[in-house]
Amino acid sequence: MTPSAILQIKRLSFPWITKDPFLFCVHHLDYYPEGNENLGPDASLSGRRIGNDFAIKDGWRMYHGDTVPGFPAHPHRGFETVTFVLQGLVDHADSKGASGRYGFGDVQWMTAGSGLQHSEMFPLLKKDDKNTFELFQIWLNLPASKKFVTPSYKMLWEDEIPKILVKDKNQKNIKIELAAGKYEGYTAPAPVKDSWAANPANEVNIWHIQLESNAEWEIPVALGDVHRSLYFFEGESLQAETTSVIPNHVLELDGKKTITIKNGNKPSRLLFLQGKPIGEPVQQYGPFVMNNMAEIEEAFADFRKTQFGGWPWPRPDMVHGKESIRFARFDNGEEIIKN
Repeated sequence: MTPSAILQIKRLSFPWITKDPFLFCVHHLDYYPEGNENLGPDASLSGRRIGNDFAIKDGWRMYHGDTVPGFPAHPHRGFETVTFVLQGLVDHADSKGASGRYGFGDVQWMTAGSGLQHSEMFPLLKKDDKNTFELFQIWLNLPASKKFVTPSYKMLWEDEIPKILVKDKNQKNIKIELAAGKYEGYTAPAPVKDSWAANPANEVNIWHIQLESNAEWEIPVALGDVHRSLYFFEGESLQAETTSVIPNHVLELDGKKTITIKNGNKPSRLLFLQGKPIGEPVQQYGPFVMNNMAEIEEAFADFRKTQFGGWPWPRPDMVHGKESIRFARFDNGEEIIKN
C-alpha cells in the first residue's frame, strides 16, 4: 500500500498554525460598513474592546485601531511579514519614513531585520457602499545570519503577480495566484533580497487557489525536503485521497508525494504554504522573533533606547487621505504611483 501524502489534518485556530520557515498566518475577512469622514466605520463602536477588538461583531473588527481599523505603530525585529490583500486597502507607514497604500491583489513584502516600527491601517474610503476587506498576513522567519539586516520593504503589485488559469480533465477551472514561488513555468516576482524566499533552493511558495465546483487539482511534488501546508478556508468539502475534509482545516502534506484534491459541489478557496525549513531555534515574544531569550531581551532593550528610529508621523494610526491611489514611497526617495 502506497503511504499517504497526508501527514496530518488539523482544525484551524486563530492565528493559523504554520511550520518552519513560516511562523504563523492570519486571514482577516471583515465586512465593514460605509466609511465616515475619518476613514473609519460609519457605525457605533459601542460594545467593542477598543484597542483590542478581535471578536467579530456585526461582521467586522477594529483590531488595535480606535478610529480606523488596523494596527497602529508597533515594532518588529528578526522576521518578515508578507501581506497579501485580496479586497480593500492597507495604509503603511514606518519608522524609516517610508509609506504606501496598497490592496486589491497587491502584496507587501517587509523585512523587519534589525528593527522597525510600522503601522498597518485599513482605511474605509467608500462612504456610500460597504467596505469589504480581506487579507492574508504571513510571518516568515529569517535565519540567524539575516536577523540584523537593514529593514526594507518591496511591493509586488497586482498586475505583476501571475494568475494562472488551468483546466482539469473535465474542463473545470483552477485559478492559482503566485505571491511567492513557481508553478508550471510561472514565477512570482522576487521578494526582498535578504528573504529566505530569495533563494530558489528554499522552494518557498505562497499560492492563493480557487477551485470551481467539482474541480480536481494535483499538487506537484517538491524538489527537496520541504514543509507544506494546504489551508482549506472557504467552500463546502474536499476529497484528499480517500479523506473528506470540511472547511477551516489545514492539511500537512508530504512534499515528495503527489496528491489530487477533488473539490465538492461549491467553489472553494485555499492557501498553500511551502518552504524548506530553516532548522534553527525559534524564540518568539510578542513582536520579536529571535533564536534565544537573550536576543529577545536585547531587542526590548534596543527598542526602549532607540525606538528603532522613532516615529516620524503625526499619528500612530497613519492614513494617507481619501483618494484611492495606490502608491509606495521608500526611504531612499523612490516613489511608485499605481493609479
